[in-house]
Amino acid sequence: MEAKKNPQLEIGRNSSIYFAIGLNLMLLLSWSALEYRTYERDDVDIDVVEMQSEFEEEIPIINVNTPPPPPPPVVMSEAVEIVEDAEEIEETVIESTEIGQDDAIEAIVDVADVEVEDIDEDVQVAFAVIEDVPVFPGCEKLSKKATKDCFQKKIQQHVASNFNYPQTALDLGIQGRVSVIFVIDKTGRIIGIRSRGPDKILEKEAERIISILPKMKPGRQRGKPVKVAYAVPIFFKFQEG
Repeated sequence: MEAKKNPQLEIGRNSSIYFAIGLNLMLLLSWSALEYRTYERDDVDIDVVEMQSEFEEEIPIINVNTPPPPPPPVVMSEAVEIVEDAEEIEETVIESTEIGQDDAIEAIVDVADVEVEDIDEDVQVAFAVIEDVPVFPGCEKLSKKATKDCFQKKIQQHVASNFNYPQTALDLGIQGRVSVIFVIDKTGRIIGIRSRGPDKILEKEAERIISILPKMKPGRQRGKPVKVAYAVPIFFKFQEG
């Protein structure tokens, strides 16, 4: 027995169309699943802003007793009073004070009656230009040049014999030249000692050496004793072992 087929009822006739539609539906579902996004939901409090009317503080008005303004300046009216010049003014006669030929000198002063006061000037002369240099003890009765040479030699001997290197300067390694300036006054004593050197320790020792110089015969300028300034260098140098 042969089966009868209805050509209009063939199932596989539109299968390609159904396959395409199904494929498109699957693609659409897959794309929708991939693009689907989820967000975390937080509890958000939405506050309500309440507006209140601004409070205006009333400032009390205080009446201050202010002083009244100063009165306007008083306008002074100048009254000019005319006074008659009835007084007589006595004229002053100015006499000349010039001396004329008729004026005579009443007293004549003699030259012998004029007394000249001798002023003792405090003069200080440098040792290099003094006429008569100070005489160091032991340099008496010599010529001017010999006395000057003897003075300088005695000063050097005095420095050498009284020289004492300060131990503090030795410990600190201080050395150098100290220039000492002093003055021999009109009585032959040593005054006005000044020094300049690399350190106060050496300056103090140099001043000590000069301060013990003996009293001398003062220097003379024009036959009168004067102050004489003198400078001497003192060298402080130690030998390293």
